[in-house]
Amino acid sequence: MKNERDLQNNIQDAIKWDPLLKDAGITVKAIDGLVTLSGSVKNYQDKIRAELVVKSVYGVKALIEHLTVILDPLDEVSDDSIAKHVFEALKLAWVPHERISIKVENGHVTLEGQVTYNFQKEAAIKSVGGVKGIKILTNNLTLLAETHDEVEKKNIEHALLRYAATVDQNIDVRVQDTRITLSGAVKSFYEKEEAGKIAWNTPGVSMVINDLVIA
Repeated sequence: MKNERDLQNNIQDAIKWDPLLKDAGITVKAIDGLVTLSGSVKNYQDKIRAELVVKSVYGVKALIEHLTVILDPLDEVSDDSIAKHVFEALKLAWVPHERISIKVENGHVTLEGQVTYNFQKEAAIKSVGGVKGIKILTNNLTLLAETHDEVEKKNIEHALLRYAATVDQNIDVRVQDTRITLSGAVKSFYEKEEAGKIAWNTPGVSMVINDLVIA
């Protein structure tokens, strides 16, 4: 029980320590490393920021996020304006914006279309997240791999050995066609996510199943 209280307190302290989140109305609950965030933030960027801060806290094994974006009345903008600025943000990002469609309804932005790499899906969300007026952001982008060759297991294992976050971890790699499964144990949420990102960078990959546990 003490460890759960300590983790909960550490997360709350980390949120308050962040200049962008110190006044946010975020409630934290932690049970066996499973952290649930609830409450509200003032914009979508703060919602993303809260997730990043919590994932960086030692002891967090999984995150459930129920944060709601409640805009200040002065920050309310029309759906047309949101759509325009989302399109402009995508044009400036490393994504094939011409293959992405944008839907906006009452501040809820949905991205649909196809990209080649997973980092482009993440870049789309990162670039769009700062657009004023967004309340909910749904990423329905799918992957269209440039190659249909089978993924090489040894290339993924060598890549995991190149990075400080994964070099000393007990990570097992399984490959089936273009699907990668990671299993084993790592020490933190950060290391789990880094391993997943490395696997996603593999040419030709269509899916990464990240079954790594945090020990």
